[in-house]
Amino acid sequence: MATIDAMQLRDSLRRLSASRTAIFGANSHSFLLNPPLTETEMSAFEQRHSIRLPAEYRHFLGCIGNGGAGPYYGVFPLGMMDDLGDKLKPWRENDGFIGLLSKPFPLKDEWNDVRGMPSDELLETDEQEYERQLDEFEKGYWISSLVNGAIPICHQGCALRVWLVLDGEHAGRLWRDGRSDRMGLSPMRLADGAPATFSSWYSEWLESALKQAGLI
Repeated sequence: MATIDAMQLRDSLRRLSASRTAIFGANSHSFLLNPPLTETEMSAFEQRHSIRLPAEYRHFLGCIGNGGAGPYYGVFPLGMMDDLGDKLKPWRENDGFIGLLSKPFPLKDEWNDVRGMPSDELLETDEQEYERQLDEFEKGYWISSLVNGAIPICHQGCALRVWLVLDGEHAGRLWRDGRSDRMGLSPMRLADGAPATFSSWYSEWLESALKQAGLI
């Protein structure tokens, strides 16, 4: 298991904060981490949802911080997601957006089924029918079962999000949710093309930020 060194990370975040470099999304987290979760708190979440958090992510939550500084607009606290602006809100399993956490993540390859999306021409000729077809399309495109076995951990802005897979073939890996831009769901890759796990994704962001600030 590849884990992030807590002392090295905190030192890097302090240096980034002192540099005052304009890193994308940093205005929302200011390079600050939330206090870590206790073992009791993490175990309670796992028992409540009948899951086991991926080891790298669990290490981060318990030894480094329950969200805060990180890629894009930062890492969500466990059980939270973006609301309006920089605000966060709790989510509920099977709430119409979040799926069933204990179910295997269903996707193996990138997915973007836009069949049924009404055409722009229909909007110009029959707005009412366009809206009806759009509503039907959206129900299937955003159905929560597509993200069974996964939780949102970060947002990139404009309802673009990053999900962490908890179960199934891709357990421990990250997927990008580009549905708000009609780009579907796709596995995240690092710069070298390797599948992104929590630690590798976070470490790549940190290294990139340090380089941007001229600190390495």
